[in-house]
Amino acid sequence: MSSCEDFNLLAQYNETMNRKLYDAAATLSAEEVSADRGAFFGSLLGTMNHLLAGDTIWLTRFAQHPSAFRALAPLRGAPLPTSLRHSFGDSLAELRVHRERLDGLIGALAGELRPADLEQTFSYRTMSGQAFHKRFGSVLLHFFNHQTHHRGQASTLLMQAGVDIGVTDLLVWIPEAS
Repeated sequence: MSSCEDFNLLAQYNETMNRKLYDAAATLSAEEVSADRGAFFGSLLGTMNHLLAGDTIWLTRFAQHPSAFRALAPLRGAPLPTSLRHSFGDSLAELRVHRERLDGLIGALAGELRPADLEQTFSYRTMSGQAFHKRFGSVLLHFFNHQTHHRGQASTLLMQAGVDIGVTDLLVWIPEAS
């Protein structure tokens, strides 16, 4: 399964891709960013907001991990968003503040991970209360995959608006083997 080194790579990739996404979206007018483009979360802004909601939910859950990650201390006891459409603001600038904060927490979390953390059973409840007990490393893979999935949707919405964010392949980030 994935290593701590892989999660550090994913955290760096995530932060850079989010910055590229926000920079690209900032070239559009507020009306274009919030225009309903028929995506699952409606607009580009809605999709980017959903990423914040999902990340906040997962990071708040991860704050309860038995390893008590220092990076996530600010989230311990914090309320979860009430839905996957929980609003973090009505503008790209408002969302970006939250995005940068979360990306900082994600990077710090990745830097704290130890192999034993990834192997631990992680228990959590869905928003509807259903309990799960899964290997933490696998849940962490889902966390990063969810981000990539929705950033792909956002990059498509940007392309439809005439904005290309450039290369998004993780492969570019993977170092050459020695």
